[in-house]
Amino acid sequence: MYITRTMETKLEYLSQHFPVVMICGARQVGKTTLLNQWKEKNREITYVTLDYPRIRILAKEDPELFLQQYKTPVIIDEIQYATELLPYIKIRTDKEQKNGMYYLTGSQMFHMMKNVSESLAGRVGILSMYSLSRAEIEGRESKPFRPYEVEAGESEDTITDIFEKLYRGGMPRMITDRLLLPEDYFGAYLQTYLERDIRDLASVKDESKFLKFLSCAAARIGQEVNLADMGKDVEIDRKTADGWLSVLVSSGLVYLLPPYSGNTIKRIIKRPKLYFMDTGLVCYLTLWNNPRSLELSAMAGAMFENYVMSEIIKGYVNQGIDVRSRLCYYRDNNGREIDLMILDNGKVYPVEIKKSGDPGRGALRHFGVLSSLPEEAGEGAVICMSPSVIPLDEKNKMVPVKYI
Repeated sequence: MYITRTMETKLEYLSQHFPVVMICGARQVGKTTLLNQWKEKNREITYVTLDYPRIRILAKEDPELFLQQYKTPVIIDEIQYATELLPYIKIRTDKEQKNGMYYLTGSQMFHMMKNVSESLAGRVGILSMYSLSRAEIEGRESKPFRPYEVEAGESEDTITDIFEKLYRGGMPRMITDRLLLPEDYFGAYLQTYLERDIRDLASVKDESKFLKFLSCAAARIGQEVNLADMGKDVEIDRKTADGWLSVLVSSGLVYLLPPYSGNTIKRIIKRPKLYFMDTGLVCYLTLWNNPRSLELSAMAGAMFENYVMSEIIKGYVNQGIDVRSRLCYYRDNNGREIDLMILDNGKVYPVEIKKSGDPGRGALRHFGVLSSLPEEAGEGAVICMSPSVIPLDEKNKMVPVKYI
């Protein structure tokens, strides 16, 4: 069963304006499925995967002959296995001057992005893909969350509904096969990740420690990154911890939300906050095998925040919007913190995330810091388990989690 992906529209747009389109993302999030669906609509496209050893060897050892055999337009799956192709793709695109020639996928962005930027600068449109958003699962368009666009409405979500959703996560196979147990799926998923991605990295020599580091990161969702503490827990040095965290980010498993920085703000905490892009994987790594137990646990608030944050990020990314300059958090040495700040058209929109059904106006207590920022303060939101959109004051409102 194919679930329509919001980024299909952006894929079509990029194919009309760039000779090369690349889709990057973690394993099994649906990159190949999306392009095969695209192939069904555009039957002149051929498909080849570098997963097959003989084809991979040809691509690496004789890139020119490989490209001669597979005429454009062509999908080349798992391009990270033969980055030797990229200079030859550049030559061909420069010669033919046509858009929509090559469609590339890769799950090892840490291997290939440097090569892409050097070989295909200005010639490639890049899409990042994560697991399915709730909107996509429910057959709705996945839209960027902006507080000022939220209109009055109601939600029938219960906290139990939300924790059942975040427990399974959004990996396509977990959604299409409802009888598949998370522990079975994610156990096999991590083994594939370790065997096919991590072993290729010289910086990861101890897989058992890396897996422990991955679990250590999952236990710190919603927290500021402290590499020294993470390294101490896993018995690795800070430099190794930094490198391994970069691997998790570049492979699409983890997102680091940067702190707000502005010329008029002093004493800002500089460390990013850590979130996983699929809550099902977090549940597996932190050994939760029951959504009800998780809902009642001390980790419930952090897990709810991670779920909301990942859904918001997906909403932007699925529209092809680069979130790096748009989303951040605020925290100063006085302990004043805002979970999320959305920067849009010269304004800043504050967002708090609360598992409560009625967090009240107390959730707005730190919004006052916005008056000291150079950007104009826009409408704010408290994303929570409220049954409806409820105004808290003239500029801020409670927003049910459904509306992200």
